[in-house]
Amino acid sequence: MIRQIHSQEEKQAAARKILEALPEWFGIPESREEYISESSSQFVFGAFDAENPVGFLCMNETGTDTVEVSVMGILKEYHRRGIGTKLFQEAKAFAASKGYSFIQVKTVQMGRYPAYDDTNRFYLSLGFKEFEVFPTLWDEWNPCQVYVMALEKAFSLP
Repeated sequence: MIRQIHSQEEKQAAARKILEALPEWFGIPESREEYISESSSQFVFGAFDAENPVGFLCMNETGTDTVEVSVMGILKEYHRRGIGTKLFQEAKAFAASKGYSFIQVKTVQMGRYPAYDDTNRFYLSLGFKEFEVFPTLWDEWNPCQVYVMALEKAFSLP
């Protein structure tokens, strides 16, 4: 089941459970804690197996027309089941319904680390397009790849 999480405590609990279980991507404690802390003020969508969180996606506003997928994680034993795609589809529909025009995501540039190559391929499979690489935004070993996607605005009939 995919649903939006509204409670600050539930947002942080889901983020902590999942990020701590994924050290390949979130092994730097300071960065991981920052993601967890910031989740409380972001739009958060969770994937649940019964009542247990197995994945989540955080999204924040970066401009009047743009939101960013700031962090996303799925427990390894739930990879390759379409959960990430469903989380993203829910977040994308939400962003469009709120009138945003674009969604962006940042990750490590393709070709640096196999785990991040999988991440890049995932975002490309969702329909993101390469926008720009910032070679030293994070540091020289982790060039930042920015992907963007235009959103079709949801409309309502009069």
